[in-house]
Amino acid sequence: MWHVLAAGSLLFPMLYLLCSRCARKALPGWSEADCSLISVRIVSSVQGVLATVSGLIVITSCKDVKSDRHWLATSYVWFLIPYMVYDTYAMYIRHWYKCQEKRIVNGKDHFSAAMNRLLQKDFLMLVHHIVILTILVPISLYVRGEIGDFFVGCLFVAEMSTPFVSLGKVLMQMNLQNSILHKVNGAFVIVTFFVCRILLFPFMYSAYGKQYGIPLYKVPFHIPLHCNIANASLIAPQIYWFWLICKKALRLYTNSTSNKDR
Repeated sequence: MWHVLAAGSLLFPMLYLLCSRCARKALPGWSEADCSLISVRIVSSVQGVLATVSGLIVITSCKDVKSDRHWLATSYVWFLIPYMVYDTYAMYIRHWYKCQEKRIVNGKDHFSAAMNRLLQKDFLMLVHHIVILTILVPISLYVRGEIGDFFVGCLFVAEMSTPFVSLGKVLMQMNLQNSILHKVNGAFVIVTFFVCRILLFPFMYSAYGKQYGIPLYKVPFHIPLHCNIANASLIAPQIYWFWLICKKALRLYTNSTSNKDR
């Protein structure tokens, strides 16, 4: 799988650099921080599309949810490793540019200031990346053995909401948060996030239950405890993020209604 690692290690940084260069040429009035930000979101969207397509292929190919195999279930995990490393560094770079732009140093060197902003602004996302690299990746590649490709594919599909989340942030960056496109995209964010990151887990339990003739409510008692614990640890941050998304959407649509009434 070294060729897959190499492909990911080249694709994501090179795509980021290409997007940054294009952004600087197309939007000369934008700062380096703005160009970096939109480039990161484009790369995230590309990864989201690739993961979703890979997941759908795996899900539709695995008729036996426990034992059927598909090469993408393993290969895309290897491909995901360099993306997670790249994206962690990209988060730091965004804050580095912000510190440079706002001259937020306060007696500290630039590196420390950027790291402080990263830990303050993106702490949960940073933990999310570290957990994927140190826990989920080893489990997917080694611990689970030759079972569970179907469920790995399901987790890939969770990335379906990423392009819509990224588009929403790009529209806000371009001061189009009051546009119809932003409101429509916001609806897609809510629907895709809820379906692919919240309902995903009942779907996996249901698929297992249907195969073995077990009612959905009994499935948690027929699978190993560590599987339930792992699923609970995965869905918990998704519920929190979904709550934040709903709060932002409520403010968006409430403000829109208030402006119309004036």
